Order: sequence, then C-alpha cells, then structure tokens
Amino acid sequence: MDKALAYAEENFDGFVTELNELLRIPSVSTNPDHVQDVRRAADWLSDHLKSLGIEKVEVMETAGHPVVYAESVKDPNLPTLLVYGHYDVQPPDPLELWDSPPFEPVVKDGVLYARGSCDDKGQLFMHLKAAESYLRTGGALPLNVKYIFEGEEENGSENLPAFIEANKELLSADVVVISDTALFGSGVPSITYGLRGLAYVEVTLTGPDRDLHSGVYGGAIENPVNVLARMISALHDDDYRITIPGFYDDVIPLTDEERTTFASLPFDDQEWIEEVGVTKARTETGYSILEGTTARPTLDCNGIWGGYIGDGAKTVLPSKASVKISMRLVPDQSPEDITEKLKKYFEYNTPPTMKLAYTELHGGNGALVDTESSAMAAASEAMEGVYGEKPYFVRTGGSIPIVADFKKLLGLDTVLMGFGLDSDAIHSPNECFGLDRFRDGVRSIIRFMSIYASK
Repeated sequence: MDKALAYAEENFDGFVTELNELLRIPSVSTNPDHVQDVRRAADWLSDHLKSLGIEKVEVMETAGHPVVYAESVKDPNLPTLLVYGHYDVQPPDPLELWDSPPFEPVVKDGVLYARGSCDDKGQLFMHLKAAESYLRTGGALPLNVKYIFEGEEENGSENLPAFIEANKELLSADVVVISDTALFGSGVPSITYGLRGLAYVEVTLTGPDRDLHSGVYGGAIENPVNVLARMISALHDDDYRITIPGFYDDVIPLTDEERTTFASLPFDDQEWIEEVGVTKARTETGYSILEGTTARPTLDCNGIWGGYIGDGAKTVLPSKASVKISMRLVPDQSPEDITEKLKKYFEYNTPPTMKLAYTELHGGNGALVDTESSAMAAASEAMEGVYGEKPYFVRTGGSIPIVADFKKLLGLDTVLMGFGLDSDAIHSPNECFGLDRFRDGVRSIIRFMSIYASK
C-alpha cells in the first residue's frame, strides 16, 4: 500500500493531465447529437483500462449507450469489488453562464473546472488511478476488482437494470463501490449510507383547442394556467406537508438515534441559508434543514409553462398549461406507488372543463446501507487514514437508483465513498472538482482496497 500511495503522489500531475483528456469529450447522453461522443468516451475508457494492464476489458452494447466492463480477478479467495461509475455528463447549458468553455478543462486556484469534472468522470477516474498505483508498483491489485461504467446515468440509467439482469454471473462480487456522492463539507470526511429515491412526471391540462382572445372569451372559458396553479398550490399544506392521499404511508420515521446524529453534524443553518441566497429556510414543520433535505420526502415543480411568455403583451387565454414535478422519496416508498397516487390526485381534481395528460418520465428507489458491514468499516478506516479523523455516516438528498438495483438484482450492498461537494455545481454552469479532493479520493481508495482485502 505504501508504494502505491507514493506512486500516486509522484504521478498526480499526470493523473490530472489524463483526466483532462476524458473531460474534453462531450459525452452528453441526453442529446442525440452527442451519440458518437458518448461512444468515443467509452472507447477512451476501454483503451485506458487496457493501458493499465487490466486483463479483461470490453465495451458491451445495450439498447442505449454502451457499458464499459473490465475485470482483474486473480484469486477466488480474495474479496471482489464491483466499482460502478458513469462516463456520461449533463448538458452544459446555459453556455453563456460558464466562465470557461465546459469541455476545455481549466485549473484555477487548485480547482478543476469542466463539465463532468466531479459528476462523474473525475470521481470515476480516481478508481482507475488507484488501480494504476498498485499495478505500476507491485504488479497486482490487493484484491479482485470488476469495473462497470455506464453511459446513460444522466438519462435515467434506462438500460442498466436489464444489463445487470442479463450479466449476473459476470457481475458477481462481494460489495459495490461508488464514488458519485459528496463529502459533508470541505475537509469533513463522510460516507453516505442513505439515498432518496425519485419519481418524476409531467402533467398537462388542456382547455380550449387553441389559444383564445382573453377579451372575447375571458369570463366564459376556464383558463388551464389558473387551474393548474390552484392544483399545484394545494399539493402542500401550511406545515409544508404533501397532501397527496397516502403519500406518507410507507415513510419510515427517523429514529431518535438518527435525529441525534443529524443534530451533531457540523452544520450551520444560517451559513447554509446565506450560501443558497435566501433569507429563510422552509422545511416541513418539526424537521431541521438537514433532515428535510436528506431524510424526508419532497415534491417540487421543476418547470411550468403555458400561454405567452415572450416580451411585451399578448392577451391570450392559453389552450394548455404544463408542469414537470419531481418527488424525492425515502427508502420503502415505491416510485410506482407514489406516481400512481399523484396521478389519482390530478384525476380527482381536474375539472370537467379540462383534459388531463399525465406522463411518467422516470424514477428510482431509495436505499439504506448497513453501516456495520466490513466494507463500510474498511472505508471508514481508509478515510480516517487520509483525513486524520473518522468520517461521519450521512444521508443525502440526491438519488442514485442503481444502488437499489444492485441490491435487488445482485444482492449487493454499496459503499458510497464520494469526494465531491454540494458547491461543485454538478448540474450547473462552472462545474468543478477540487484537485485536493481528487488526490484524497485516490489515496482513500488505495487504502480501502488494501484494508478491505485483509478484512
């Protein structure tokens, strides 16, 4: 392990140079114009894995973008890691808000700016550099490792569950490791043990068959924008609880121990409020900001449109109004069940003057991971060796649906050992990744591989 750590330190600048090559590939999975770029990123990773001396590397087809699979399996008596990551990235829009071109990596004040620098190319790449550090100094990894890198995580991982189902034997392992999460704060080590799920829908109300003159028809035709606004506003009560009947049926209450842990975390409410640019937080009554953003279910409108929104005035009574709604769910809440309950809410409240179109976009289950497992203990020890203090076990508000799929389809728990920060703007302009955290990630993974091999 010591030789691998020394190699990583000596070659760190080269690691960054190689990462920049990958970041220059605009592998935007949601945009059909970038299909070939997504393929190019997969081929780049495949070639890079081969250059490290990984014995088996393959670009495997799916119904969508390809999966890059690789393995180094030497000894059946050693534990096997299954390392997951994704090489696709979010669209860079709006381009005018970037301080530098999103696919031309730039380092400023020790921070690497580029789309995908943190989510997830930079964090994925930490695992490859940890492996390289062993392979270049001792000729072998301390345990068996399998890699599965997908190209459509930002598009909902639509085809990955089927890929896993069809390749169960190939993907057999002892534990999954994912680096696609954040530290609790800068310099504050943490390991995620809880993720929220997601249900995402689009709703459209249609009234008249065309936009109408509001002076000629207003007063006799019900306005879809007005109706939709009323329906949305009624989705929360005065305590900011969600009013969909049965929404909380499967919500697991937070334990006293969990709430004590939340209260002990180094979190400043006022600093958070100022950082996000508001004057006051708004949480479900009885819950803290941290509890509300990580361990309670939510419902939010992500976009709403209808009628005329251009410059100046156009006095129309719109034909249609639409909204996109996402619901972050806690473990045991089923996205299928919650999606159906929201649908019934809209069906019940749609007046006879309107037609309802309800479209399920995508979703995924939340997950809770056993913090007492040997893999989690190894991850904790590894990060303590880098940061000099034990990491916190935390829950996060985001969703990584594949974690639940790994549990359901392969029976495997996941160690979520990420090194991003919430301030890394991962879905926004000027996405970034601190090179100090890139270095700490490589060092932590090197330590984790050795420690877990000896458990």
